[in-house]
Amino acid sequence: MSIIESHPTLDDSYPTRKAAEAALLYRQDPVVYGKPQDGPIDSATLDSFDANGYLSVEELLTPAEVEDYRAELRRMAADPAILADERTVTERGSDEVRSIFEVHRISEVFAALVRDPRVVGRARQILGSDVYVHQSRVNYKPGFTGKDFYWHSDFETWHAEDGMPRMRAVSISIALTENFVHNGGLMIMPGSHKTFVACVGETPSDHYKESLRGQEIGTPDPGSLSILADKHGIELFTGPAGSATMFDCNCMHGSNGNITPFPRSNVFVVFNSVENTCVEPFAAPAPRPSFIGARDFTPVV
Repeated sequence: MSIIESHPTLDDSYPTRKAAEAALLYRQDPVVYGKPQDGPIDSATLDSFDANGYLSVEELLTPAEVEDYRAELRRMAADPAILADERTVTERGSDEVRSIFEVHRISEVFAALVRDPRVVGRARQILGSDVYVHQSRVNYKPGFTGKDFYWHSDFETWHAEDGMPRMRAVSISIALTENFVHNGGLMIMPGSHKTFVACVGETPSDHYKESLRGQEIGTPDPGSLSILADKHGIELFTGPAGSATMFDCNCMHGSNGNITPFPRSNVFVVFNSVENTCVEPFAAPAPRPSFIGARDFTPVV
């Protein structure tokens, strides 16, 4: 199998999946592009985001809003048409829903959330430009059976498989259930966004069909993870339903499985700068489907 090399008109500043050994590379892009006056994030929080790669909002959504989004989650998970759609990903070895992608197109309820100034306004401020949705999904992590998401940098995959050129994207994870220390909450290595982990292993054709259930290609090696964890530590996020965490595209993050009775569900939206639109993949035979990595770069309005 041959690998598509870097786009001929673009320099690949973050080569990955091309060498026999993993490597740690310095970040070559800013983290924060906007200023305090550009949006709802104050100066101290922007500085903290620049240093650590994330910020938290204790109550982004009101309890009433959370109930509306939970109801929409239940409706979607019970809709036969949605369950049969290729945008719905089930857990390995079962028919339980793991994620539903492109929810801002499937559901007007979640489309309105993406356009909410509390959400998109923060993304525009951090990225210093108009933004479009590179990816959206809801993650279901039911009690007792919810599987883990192994350590990874989203940017590594978006660069290798979607053709995202630079680190100018940000994600927001909005909790629709309470995040405890024991039900598979998000973990981030603070400051890890300043280092790019180049991974090993060629990208197979249609890799997304397996990676969405459990990624192996594009995951960092234990040595690199140990170096980053020793340097930065690990932060585990807890908080009530309606809280949110926004983090840089290159943060090393993951989550444990959920063997407790308490489910954990969240809405996950990726905003990319309209000045950082995707080209051909840097290390994959073809781009992933557009419901995973958008090829429509229309700004959110």
